[in-house]
Amino acid sequence: MGKYTKEFLDRLQKELNTAVLCDILDELGYRNQAMNGRIKPLDDGYKLVGVAKTILSYDVYEMPEEPYKTEIDAVDSVQEGDLVVCSTNNSSSNGFWGELMATAAIARGARGVVVDGAVRDIRQLKALGDTFKVFAAGRNPLDSKGRCLVADYDCPILCDGILVHSGDLIFADVDGIVVVPAGCAQEVFERALGKVRGENRVREELRAGAYLKDVFAKYHIL
Repeated sequence: MGKYTKEFLDRLQKELNTAVLCDILDELGYRNQAMNGRIKPLDDGYKLVGVAKTILSYDVYEMPEEPYKTEIDAVDSVQEGDLVVCSTNNSSSNGFWGELMATAAIARGARGVVVDGAVRDIRQLKALGDTFKVFAAGRNPLDSKGRCLVADYDCPILCDGILVHSGDLIFADVDGIVVVPAGCAQEVFERALGKVRGENRVREELRAGAYLKDVFAKYHIL
């Protein structure tokens, strides 16, 4: 997890949202950091932030000699604060992530998972609640064994249209999923926390009856 403590990530998860992060990324010239929208939370109330731990898989059409080897290695290498990001190349052939993988990842300190394909064990995954939150593009009860194979992990992946590197910061909520490049993450989050404070002042003045044009002229926030 590096320099990001659990307390810091918990604060970001509580106070920020994907929209304000996109606004800050826009200001810094990163205008295409939101995923395409195929991936949804299992519960609309989920909000999730963590350090990207990438996994790359692909569909196969015969049984590999060791179907789970690299997949197991990837999950066992998870560290505290990680958010697992899985590129299945948009596969719908299997439920790539399930309850037992989530349980193993939780034991290593993971905060959640984002999968551009399908997951299974939905009831059990939902029961994890705030312990581990799941965002996925679909649902499928079929096992990954003989249907997909993990090629690598901690490698660059394309997930729902956005390039993700291990170490990037991922923020996900009901609006979407944003990838914050590791090199600018600290500045993005500091600016975003400041903007949230400004938005709170704007909201109060608008509720009190102030005109939008006057409030915008004063704070330059919309």
